[in-house]
Amino acid sequence: MIIMGILNVTPDSFADGGRHNSLEAAVMHGKQMISEGVDIIDIGGESTRPGAERVSESEELSRVIPVITELSKLGVTISIDTMRASTARAAVLAGANIINDVSGGLADPEMLATAADLKTPYIAMHWRGQSKDMNSLANYNNVVDEVVHELHERITAALEAGISNNNLIIDPGIGFAKNADHNWEIIDNIDVFVALGYRVLVGGSRKRFLGADTPDEREIASIALTKRLGTSGIWGVRVHSVKPHKDVLSA
Repeated sequence: MIIMGILNVTPDSFADGGRHNSLEAAVMHGKQMISEGVDIIDIGGESTRPGAERVSESEELSRVIPVITELSKLGVTISIDTMRASTARAAVLAGANIINDVSGGLADPEMLATAADLKTPYIAMHWRGQSKDMNSLANYNNVVDEVVHELHERITAALEAGISNNNLIIDPGIGFAKNADHNWEIIDNIDVFVALGYRVLVGGSRKRFLGADTPDEREIASIALTKRLGTSGIWGVRVHSVKPHKDVLSA
């Protein structure tokens, strides 16, 4: 199972906003993750925490492109965490290898065609709306069935846009338009998502459903979640710290 390390170049991300909000700090953190054995560094310039407002395209580009340019020189695999097709294209041209779109192509009608044109792996997450509205959209009769159905719609759209089966990765969207019970229901039934036949990424690191008052205090629970998912057949986990998650998988 791969470890995707989170590198938020933002002032307001929920777990580490502001910690890496400069080129020097971001590159230093990226180098630390590489030294700890990270498989992919996921670089994002726009917070998707509940309630977050969107940033402009120019602001997003100014945050992520210099970091991608520097870290790509080190040979590490990089994913760009963005909902914008234009940012995705610029990031790939700067050295990113994967597009990680939390909206699954819903936020930008050009995204799926862009990913197909770039021929990069594309991560489509389950998403119901922008961060400022997501909490009001957490309404389900059967969360697993409905998330699978809505993800299947994004899979179909991605394939019709020209993204190959081999390049498509899916993410059930833990914490996005879902409450704690919804998140645990999805984790308890993660085999249903694996059975869809695509690589599955899970991003539950330090999120509120794990308990504790602050994101940092949820790190132990995040590591336990990675251990639990280690035998689930998923492709990877998206986490804030690399070494403890690598260690728990090799224990």
